Amino acid sequence: MTRKERFNAIIGWFAENQPAARSELHFDNPYQLLVAVILSAQCTDRRVNIVTPPLFERFPTADSLAAATFDEVYAYVKSVSYPNAKARHLIAMARMLVQEYGGVVPSDIDRLMRLPGVGRKTANVIASIVYDKPVIAVDTHVFRVAHRLGLSDGSTPYAVEQDLERHIPPERRAVSHHWLILHGRYICTARHPKCSQCPLTAWCRDYPSLIQT
Repeated sequence: MTRKERFNAIIGWFAENQPAARSELHFDNPYQLLVAVILSAQCTDRRVNIVTPPLFERFPTADSLAAATFDEVYAYVKSVSYPNAKARHLIAMARMLVQEYGGVVPSDIDRLMRLPGVGRKTANVIASIVYDKPVIAVDTHVFRVAHRLGLSDGSTPYAVEQDLERHIPPERRAVSHHWLILHGRYICTARHPKCSQCPLTAWCRDYPSLIQT
């Protein structure tokens, strides 16, 4: 099976069976999504969704977050992973957002990546969800699933991102991120993949080896 055939089959299955996949993070506007994605690094969406409602009630705008102290923000985010760094990133991000971007979350990937706490994955998530940019964010789930299925052999997230964007049509890239991340979160898990429940085994490159482990 060629890589093109594998892509066509897998993306085709998702398009037919899970056409409305979306982020599991809860947010009402671009500012809230940006905060939530920063908090979600190496942390579950479930935990972030518990933390963000009181955080957004206390800091409903970038201006209010920019004026906050470390101790104030830390009190709300202390239950997520790396709370010290994330509290500092959130405050610094909000200050730059207010001072340089007028409080508006930018659509440009490079401008997004200038914000503290925002790497390429986070920038792609924002650009994709908020601005419908034809980009694919590669986190640990997407990286793992892309390799196991045989969609990419890239050794870095950026290399995997390039492989995925090379083979997935622009109009399907935004939703493809959600397809792959949700598949990795619930089916193609890191330690004990649920191959018996997977609808993609016919096209999965690693399936023969996975069922033997």
